[in-house]
Amino acid sequence: MGSIPRIRQILLILAGSVAVASAAKVELLNASYDPTRELYVDLNKAFAELYKQKTGDDVEIRQSHGGSGKQARSVIDGLQADVVTLALAYDIDAIASKGGLLDARWQGQLPRNSAPYTSTIVFLVRKGNPKGIKDWGDLAKPGIAVVTPNPKTSGGARWNYLAAWGWALRQPGASEATAREFVRKLFHNVPVLDAGARAATTTFVQRGIGDVLLAWENEAYLAKGEKGGDQFDIVAPSSSILAEPPVAVVRKNSLRKGTIKAAKSYLNFLYTPEAQEIIARNHYRPRDAAVASRHAGRFAQLDLFTVDEVFGGWQNAHAKHFKDGGEFDAIVRSKN
Repeated sequence: MGSIPRIRQILLILAGSVAVASAAKVELLNASYDPTRELYVDLNKAFAELYKQKTGDDVEIRQSHGGSGKQARSVIDGLQADVVTLALAYDIDAIASKGGLLDARWQGQLPRNSAPYTSTIVFLVRKGNPKGIKDWGDLAKPGIAVVTPNPKTSGGARWNYLAAWGWALRQPGASEATAREFVRKLFHNVPVLDAGARAATTTFVQRGIGDVLLAWENEAYLAKGEKGGDQFDIVAPSSSILAEPPVAVVRKNSLRKGTIKAAKSYLNFLYTPEAQEIIARNHYRPRDAAVASRHAGRFAQLDLFTVDEVFGGWQNAHAKHFKDGGEFDAIVRSKN
């Protein structure tokens, strides 16, 4: 009889061990582009809490940040990312085609072409806008120092470049030749090409270089609101490009690591109203119509064109402008 309490004690210990064992610890790596650090701090915290409530499992999301093109190459070269949240679809296409790490049809696996939020390109200028910069045309004038990162390594820089080219191409009487000449003049006003968008922000904000920073909308608001609100103004040009930063599960990595369920849940979470609210508060444009309506006052009203409308998609844009020997390389050679 004395052995029964002992048996019960053993059973309780075993039951507790099973309960502890059933609560898994999941670790995800999100390879993201430069300016999303603050956004994913907030999103990761909210997702971890929700995932714990739904599954009982703890999830930790580690972040890797850098220029979007550089991040894509890192994943291709072996960075064990479970998900990528990059600046442009071309970079995720490269991971699919060169690394074979995800399905070539990745963009159809999540809503809105796998882009849970959008942004655009605006100008950050010194307080009072001393150079009177109002629209893209002003950036090509003599004596204007423009700060933008390098399109060879930065997704944001490619959006900057295409926004400028697209604006020029849509002017009265414009042609490919006039657009090329405008962008050539603009880049001749660029004193330094940083590797990524955040580095370019540091150059403009902390190092004090340049009259105007070509910036993601969210990056401009972050610089103005948290890094010197009394030092800068934001100028919205008459038109700009609709930037659609996409996301994808790196299927091969997450299958091997046993994290694919959590990785899929993580990216699906980005489309929920809770996540969309966080996205809006971080000055990214939410996809959810109700959330977007509540936060409409946060965002400038300007004419937005897409890379598909003006350039025929990212593959065509890359082949013409950013591949070795393309338009951008010719512009850099002419500057030197």
